[in-house]
Formats: sequence, C-alpha cells, structure tokens
Amino acid sequence: MITFDRVSKRYPGGQQALANLTFSLARGEFAFVTGHSGAGKSTLLKLVLGIEKPSGGNLVVNGNEMSQISPKMLALHRRQIGTVFQDHQLLNDRSVYDNVALPLEISGLDPREGKRRVRAALDKVGLLSKEKLLPIALSGGEQQRVGIARAVVNTPRIILADEPTGNLDPELSAEIMALFAQFMSVGVSLLVASHDRALIDSLGYRILTLEEGRFSAEANPHPAGGSANEH
Repeated sequence: MITFDRVSKRYPGGQQALANLTFSLARGEFAFVTGHSGAGKSTLLKLVLGIEKPSGGNLVVNGNEMSQISPKMLALHRRQIGTVFQDHQLLNDRSVYDNVALPLEISGLDPREGKRRVRAALDKVGLLSKEKLLPIALSGGEQQRVGIARAVVNTPRIILADEPTGNLDPELSAEIMALFAQFMSVGVSLLVASHDRALIDSLGYRILTLEEGRFSAEANPHPAGGSANEH
C-alpha cells in the first residue's frame, strides 16, 4: 500500500526534513511513526497524502508514484486516504452527521448512499445516537471519534493520523487505538504519528522511530513476517 524507497524531503531554503527513508506498509498493517518534535513525522504523512512531494527517491502509495502524480489523480488519491488530526478540525456550526457527510458531499456521492455510509460510520464509532448534535456538545473523546467516522466514511484504503490522542487521557487514548485496530480486519492500512511512547509501546504494533529525519537504530522498517513490535 505504501512503499518508501530512499525517500528524502528538503524544503526551500535547505531544511532537510527527511533523509533516505526506506520502508513498506502492507495492506491491513498498523504502524506507528514516533520521534522528537521536528523529527519529520508530519512531513512523512504529508508525503503520503500528497501535500508535499519527495525531493529524492521513490514513493509509491496505492500504486501511484507520488513524485509524478497528476492533479486529477491526486484528487482521487486523497479520497482513498482517511485523515485524523489531533485538533479534530470539525465544523462547529454543522451537526455531527453533517461533519461526517462532508467528504461524501465533496465527492458527489448519491445522497441516499451517502446517508447509509454516514450512519454506518457513526454507528461504528458509537455515536449514531448523537448525529444531530453540534460538536461543541460532545466530549473531547467523542469529537475525536467524529473525526474518525469522517475519515472512514469514504471507505479509504489507508488511514493517516497525526497525534490523534494528543489531547486525550490514557483511557480515552486506548479506546481510540482500539477503534483504529478494528479497521485492520477489513484491509485498511494505518500509519499513526505519535509521541506517546507509553501508549504505543503497550500495543505491540510496528514502530518506526525518526531522529533528525532518519530512522534510528531502533526503528524497524522491515519486520520479518509483517507487523511487529520494534523490540
């Protein structure tokens, strides 16, 4: 699903954000990207999403060579990726239902099919009974679950999450990670950036550790037999 082959990213002005990264993420695999602030976690996710392009190397996502992708294909590519953010990025003047429906409205999906998908996504995250509420009426954990429902309503092949539990307590963080794990069983690949080592060490999924834009010695970009803990 995702293959980095000696990928580097240098920003205008000379800042080297990523250097010579090589790893693959298979279909239905869950991996964490961790590291200090500024290590390159967010840049790595932006490359997968196509917000940034590699400066060197080859990056292939869902069969698309990201350095060569056309604007038309980029729009289609992004519809196959669900994104979850630390601050939810919900529209507070729209209901929970309307927030989740937004990606389907943008893609022009038939409203009847859209209604089925939105309600199924909300049911998956346990919020169907709150579909008419505004996000401000929800707890932080519930708002994050709305963000996850919005990320999966388009039935993506990949879910990217950037510090999705950064504002949550340990119990809610574990709940969010358990929710993510459910999507692995239907073949969705998950790449989650997080600095919460206590949480990610406890879960047993593959861990990729960045230091100054490179994988550290403890990173495990090519685990034998697929998903694995780094230890």
